[in-house]
Amino acid sequence: MTPFTNGHILQQRISPETRENLLSSLFGVNAKNPDRNDTITIAVCGGLYGLTAIMLVFAWCNYNYRPIRAKNLTWTTLIYLSALLWYIGNIACNGHVKLINNWRHCKVWVLWFRVLFTYVFASMNIVRFFALDRVFNQKKPFTARSSIVAFALVVVLNVTYCLVNQLISDSLTVEYVPALEACNITMAFRIAALVFQWILWIGVSVLIFRLRNIQSSFNEFYESIAIFVVIIALLIESTVTNVHYKYYVLEQPRRIEKTIMDAAASNLVVWLIMAYPVAMCLFRHKSYERWWLERLTDDNHNDLFTRVDDQDSVALNNRKFNITSTSPSDTAHLRISNPTSFPGAMHADNTVGGNLDPRQATLGMSSIFDIEYPRYMPDNRYVL
Repeated sequence: MTPFTNGHILQQRISPETRENLLSSLFGVNAKNPDRNDTITIAVCGGLYGLTAIMLVFAWCNYNYRPIRAKNLTWTTLIYLSALLWYIGNIACNGHVKLINNWRHCKVWVLWFRVLFTYVFASMNIVRFFALDRVFNQKKPFTARSSIVAFALVVVLNVTYCLVNQLISDSLTVEYVPALEACNITMAFRIAALVFQWILWIGVSVLIFRLRNIQSSFNEFYESIAIFVVIIALLIESTVTNVHYKYYVLEQPRRIEKTIMDAAASNLVVWLIMAYPVAMCLFRHKSYERWWLERLTDDNHNDLFTRVDDQDSVALNNRKFNITSTSPSDTAHLRISNPTSFPGAMHADNTVGGNLDPRQATLGMSSIFDIEYPRYMPDNRYVL
């Protein structure tokens, strides 16, 4: 017998009081119909997502603030949107509303909202960590094209998983039980969904381990560890709840706890990524950006770095000889203080100035250049 299936269940519509008594006697739990407490839970969690949305809107309004751009705001916003759609699925799946009318389509809410977007949430984090690994560890670009390909892979793989489950009989996955106004999620489906989540986050752990030596200016490693701890704690809680308390949606305290845990954890991930640069943008706008640029210089290859003044610095990618500007202006002076560190293939002309290609500039061995290059765009550091 799977959750919410029993040969003695009546098939006609029953009153709320009868439903509570029937479910309590059938499954040995203190069943409780959705009531004011469930509505409050929906409102509180919705408010939490609203606060996160306000933070992201502020970040987008200050997109030119370089510490914010360094957080890859597009991917962070997609992580937030997947968390929001996951929450909408939880409203129905965790029994916070009466499953009638549009809410009675269990497979839609369970499979295409809750399951799909928990996977998308994990997949977006995987892509974000992979981009960091590719740029900082592999020293390879993560271009706009790479982003599009990664996003397409996330969508195709996760939608394919859901399509396969959609084609499987409802009795083996998710079905609606009209007499109880409840969704029956089979144990096999639960275990399969949980195993796939664990696989995704184990993949995240491998990438996080590879990020351990990333420069401290970005704090990506410690931030990633915090995100991983939060999600693993949530996965443990979800596994215990779905396997040991398989009728938790009938018990109001357990379903409220589950929804709040999911909402808190998914929002916390976004806050761990964005809260600090947003706070610095609010309270220490100029001073923090200046400090951030100084640390950015200090963290990279010092033999290929030079300070021009308190505001301007340039970084050289010694693989492709690209120029990445941290200057607030479009034209800056580059002083090469240690020319012996450049590869022998570099030209040794003594040109004092000139306009160089901002993407693939081959530098001469001169002491000073007047170089025109685009402003430093940390969000595009994946496109070096």
